[in-house]
Amino acid sequence: MARERATALLVDFDGVLRRWNPAVAAGVEREYGLSSGVLGDIAMQWERLQPVLTGQVSHADWMTSVADALAPSVGDAERARAAVRQWQRYRGEVDPDVLTFVRQVRVAGIRVGLGTNATDLLDEDLAALDLTDELDVVVNSSVIGVHKPAPEYFRAACEALETSPARVLFVDDEDRAISGARAAGLSAYRWTGPTDLPYLRAALAA
Repeated sequence: MARERATALLVDFDGVLRRWNPAVAAGVEREYGLSSGVLGDIAMQWERLQPVLTGQVSHADWMTSVADALAPSVGDAERARAAVRQWQRYRGEVDPDVLTFVRQVRVAGIRVGLGTNATDLLDEDLAALDLTDELDVVVNSSVIGVHKPAPEYFRAACEALETSPARVLFVDDEDRAISGARAAGLSAYRWTGPTDLPYLRAALAA
């Protein structure tokens, strides 16, 4: 049986609407004599990442823990904190093609939600990137206390969108999130880049 046409869009932030230039972190690592990729590797260790994504600790506390873990590599705690501060000044860039798509979808009368595993810095990031008024709802894992791909996350997202799961199209760049969304009853599309946009426009008739 054919699925109902989606009447709401839930889009991931990092890797879809926001992109990161890896040269920024690489430049900080070179400047401080760090091994390539170490900042991201430390920050993304699950035992360090999971608490900040569920609101158990703040973004600032998370970065402090990264600096503490980095200190032995640079031989000085203050130098490690300086490296992390410099790395964190860069807050990514909006993908202009995705933003144009989001605007077109909203003009067509389709509600758009941001569905992201994020920290308590998200609202500040959205403001810095001029995205605050570009979305109908924001579903932040650190606010609701549960992260993708948990079914509870997607239930909360659909409630925020005031749309049944069968009518929500979710777009993300991670396979686990896509699988979780489908298990929760949403349509889900694995993002690979702006070449996916014609398909998504057709799926939403936007």
